[in-house]
Amino acid sequence: MSTKSPNPIDKHVGLRIRMRRNLLGMSQTALGDALDLTFQQVQKYEKGTNRVGASRLQHLAHIMQVPVPFFFDGLPNPAETDEDAPASSPSYFTEFLATSDGLALTKAFTRIKKPKVRRSIVALVEQLADGATPGSTTEDSSNS
Repeated sequence: MSTKSPNPIDKHVGLRIRMRRNLLGMSQTALGDALDLTFQQVQKYEKGTNRVGASRLQHLAHIMQVPVPFFFDGLPNPAETDEDAPASSPSYFTEFLATSDGLALTKAFTRIKKPKVRRSIVALVEQLADGATPGSTTEDSSNS
């Protein structure tokens, strides 16, 4: 029996639920209790494996203090819903903010007031992502 992958729209709505829950500092258990569900059901919604019905989405919006359209903000273009297609910026950003590391990094970064320090951090992260050692140049990396 083959497993069916979640619908991209359900995954997007689930990521938005997770992102908002994390922003509110709410656990899956607390959200489940508010919805009269188990935390496992909340997990399934957040992963997109279970579809959120209209009335439940309205209830979620009320609990999370957002309008229903919030869950659809940044919805990928239907042409980009293929699993192999690169993530669009809004979807990529939503996925990042839905993680605890992404949320913590974003909150900490926005508290840095000096633009030069912020630019230095961005440059450091870009170097780390590209595999370069901080402080090294491209020539240093290619001569290793």
